[in-house]
Amino acid sequence: MALAAPRLFGRHQFDNAGLAIATLRAIASLKIRSAAFEAGIVSAEWLARMQRISSGQLIGLGPPGCEIWLDGGHNAEGGRVVAAALGDLEERVSRPLVVIAGMMANKDAAAFLANFAGLTRHIMAVAIPDQPNAMPPERLADAARALGMRVEISVGVEAALRTLAGLAYEIPPRILITGSLYLAGHVLALNGTPPG
Repeated sequence: MALAAPRLFGRHQFDNAGLAIATLRAIASLKIRSAAFEAGIVSAEWLARMQRISSGQLIGLGPPGCEIWLDGGHNAEGGRVVAAALGDLEERVSRPLVVIAGMMANKDAAAFLANFAGLTRHIMAVAIPDQPNAMPPERLADAARALGMRVEISVGVEAALRTLAGLAYEIPPRILITGSLYLAGHVLALNGTPPG
């Protein structure tokens, strides 16, 4: 089948779309036209999966001209596909990358963050508000330091963005907020763009 590219960002979304289409085509009782498959993949939305935050309350907090991306990835494989997507963005337009990360305590922070070791030297560890099982930012920071990354601890996403706004960047940075779907939901609420 020759279809348009998926709307969702990242080359892994081609694999995801292909798997979904193959599954639907394997169900004999379903008769779906190619146009319907294409309409689905070009209009699909998935909040907090390499979602560009281009409007809302958080935009004005970061450095002028920065890009803010949100992804709820929280395991090694999720980190791998997000890092690959960031690599693709870097090939198009090079920008320094800063990762603002918060994770749940039962996740492997080192395995997740290792995916970003070659892309960024700057991690900002934050707590996930209102989550009693959230990983303390100090533990997340220790995992980043063990990977040779520069790390700072911030009281939250808004404070992290304000800190970044105070740094001197020759090129406005690309900021990825990641590590948990709980953090992603919190970020969307802070931004004034919660899921509908």
